[in-house]
Amino acid sequence: MKALEQKILTDGIVLSDTILKVDTFLNHQMDPLLMKQIGEEFAARFQHKEITKVLTIESSGIAPAIMAALQLEVPMIFARKRKSLTLQDGLLTSNVYSFTKQEETEISVAKKFLTEDDHILIIDDFLANGQAALGLLHIVEQAGATAAGIGIVIEKAFQDGGERLRERGIQVESLARIESLQDGKVQFVKETRRVEV
Repeated sequence: MKALEQKILTDGIVLSDTILKVDTFLNHQMDPLLMKQIGEEFAARFQHKEITKVLTIESSGIAPAIMAALQLEVPMIFARKRKSLTLQDGLLTSNVYSFTKQEETEISVAKKFLTEDDHILIIDDFLANGQAALGLLHIVEQAGATAAGIGIVIEKAFQDGGERLRERGIQVESLARIESLQDGKVQFVKETRRVEV
C-alpha cells in the first residue's frame, strides 16, 4: 500500500535493526485518513471471505480493525490485555509474548462474542514473531470459529512471524512488508501482491 509505505518513510523512525517507531500515525497518535484507507484496503483484500467479525488486540490494533469492520459492515471485537471487573466469567484466553515490550500478557475475549458460525478476520498493527496473531488464532480456535484471514498493517518480513502464519494455510495480507531496517533505513520487500481465493 503506497500511502502507508510513504508515511513510514516520512514519519517512521528506525530505532534499531529490529525496531521501527510509528507513533506519529499508528500506535500513539493516529492518522484518521490513513486509517480509513487501511480499512478500505483490508476490506478489499478479504471481501471474498464472508467475514462476520473482525478481531484484534488492544490498543494499537483497534483503529485499523474498526476501520476494516466499518467497511465490511461487521462488528469488531478487541481482546483485552487487562483484567476488568466487568469481564470475569465466560472468557476465551491466550498468552501472548510482546517482542517490543519483552513481556508476556494474558489476553481475553468474552465467549459470547465469538460463535462457531463466525468467520473471523484478525487485524493487528505489527507482525514480527507472530505471537499476537497466534494468540488471537488460539482464541478463534477455542470458540470453534473459522479464521478467515489475517490483516497486518506493517510486517517485519525479516522476522519469522509471517512465515509461521502462512505455513498454517491462512491468508495473510500485510499492507507494508519491511525487508530490512539496517543502517537506519527502511527497505520494503519488492513483490507483487497475490490475493488468495
